[in-house]
Amino acid sequence: MIGIELTNRQEKWEDVISCTLLDRELEEPFVAGYGVPNGKPFTLWTRTRVYFPVVYKGAEWVSSVSRLPDDVPTSHVGGY
Repeated sequence: MIGIELTNRQEKWEDVISCTLLDRELEEPFVAGYGVPNGKPFTLWTRTRVYFPVVYKGAEWVSSVSRLPDDVPTSHVGGY
């Protein structure tokens, strides 16, 4: 799911500057359906964005925000 969010933001793995996950932890799958969260907590940085995990009732996904002020508001994260 990290890769999906990178792609959605026109970035790729080569753009990653730092990540709190080990390589083997990056392979741990997230659970898109409801249940118990499976993915590990993390923060990942590129030159332009900061990526982080989101969970709502056990469903997991990845979101991101701009790394620098850009006057673009962040929508609510974590469900409706």
